Amino acid sequence: MGPLQGIRIVEFAGIGPAPFGGMLLADMGADVIVIDRKRPQDETPAVPHFAWGRAAIAMRGKRSIGLDLRKPAGREAALRLVAQADALLEGYRPGVMERLGLAPDACLARNAKLVYARMTGWGQTGPLAAAAGHDVNYASLTGAIHCGAREGGTPWAPPTLVADFGGGGMFLAFGVACGILEARRSGRGQVIDAAMIDGAALLMHGLYTFKAAGRWSNAPGTNLLDSGAPFYDAYRCADGRWITLGAIEPPFYALLLEKLGLAGDPLFADQFDEARWPARKRRVAEVIRGRTRDEWCALLEGTDVCFAPVLDLDEAPRHPHNRAREGFVEIAGVTQPAPGPRFSRTPGGVRHAPPLPGADTESALADWGFSEEDLAALRGAGVI
Repeated sequence: MGPLQGIRIVEFAGIGPAPFGGMLLADMGADVIVIDRKRPQDETPAVPHFAWGRAAIAMRGKRSIGLDLRKPAGREAALRLVAQADALLEGYRPGVMERLGLAPDACLARNAKLVYARMTGWGQTGPLAAAAGHDVNYASLTGAIHCGAREGGTPWAPPTLVADFGGGGMFLAFGVACGILEARRSGRGQVIDAAMIDGAALLMHGLYTFKAAGRWSNAPGTNLLDSGAPFYDAYRCADGRWITLGAIEPPFYALLLEKLGLAGDPLFADQFDEARWPARKRRVAEVIRGRTRDEWCALLEGTDVCFAPVLDLDEAPRHPHNRAREGFVEIAGVTQPAPGPRFSRTPGGVRHAPPLPGADTESALADWGFSEEDLAALRGAGVI
């Protein structure tokens, strides 16, 4: 199943972007084994999928083994897995894997073709490398948060999309795919320093293009794509719900004016006259408030005005377009986004629901070459 069938990945359990990157690889067919920390049964869970079980979507399609990496036999078991893997994923602060005895040098010594992918917030180097951080911090340092502010308003922090998952997990999965391709050509592995701050900066390439072309102001909420333009924003409807408009191109703008009953109004002449944008926004907002969201959907959805209703997390999976494309799936009673992108010949898919931590320890180790005698020794040493 999937274009990555036959690829083997060892992922060290964590939170956020590294598990998401592993999920993307698993969705595309890779065999992803997650090394979870063996822990006492009464210990408070520190990693979300310990506590969230089947709702830990980033664990879907993977297998979980519980190893005590503090013991030599546990580290050796991990290195035996690494020796067979195409790639290793870890999302710890710099130095953690070194303290565990699983540094890049140790792993590459066992597997010269290994792609050793390190996912951090600030990167492996630099003055902030050892500091804690979260998505909002990395997105702030790249300019992304500043560009999301409305005029006179508080900068808006998108919920973990810019750095954690777009600039983090996807960035990581892309790096791993590139690294595996290169290793198969050269016969040599390497270390990938995938930092969320670097990925978030890359996602900002479009706005830096605008800035270089003299088409972006540092004044929040006054630009084409940051709520400054009347034809590119979210508007509240009569029922308190919201819609979005994105009619940037002149033909789409003309159609929008026609649908809103504003065609021929001199206020709306010369679409890109920024001096008139505030007055136009007030007028468009007034018009949108005259109908409910469903009424605007009936009038505008499917036309070239570049329109969509703002849906909540219950509504989005039920929308006819998402249903037709099967953009959401239900796994073990949990509604979640479907794998992507779509492949015509080797489609990806979710092989099974997220496992409970350690649920696959013995079966997965056996599949990766551990004998019954090996497993008995690990059980006896308290490693699994």
